[in-house]
Amino acid sequence: MFRPQLPDTPHPPTTFTGQHPAQAPAPSAGRPLTPYVGAVAAVVVVGIVLTALLAALAVTAMSVAVAAVVLRSLVTGAPRR
Repeated sequence: MFRPQLPDTPHPPTTFTGQHPAQAPAPSAGRPLTPYVGAVAAVVVVGIVLTALLAALAVTAMSVAVAAVVLRSLVTGAPRR
């Protein structure tokens, strides 16, 4: 019932008879990229650290702003009590 049905007349496999000339690898255009791996890794690490510091600064600024608003409301509401 669930068995695949194969075609009645199988087609012969096609063979490729043409030949392509072997291509030589392209010569490198300058210095290899291996010395730059360390520099790229350093730039990525510095970027991650700076991003984390910026996020910490933003969170600190928000918490100081909330604390300032709460203290201001406490100070201005004290004479009413």
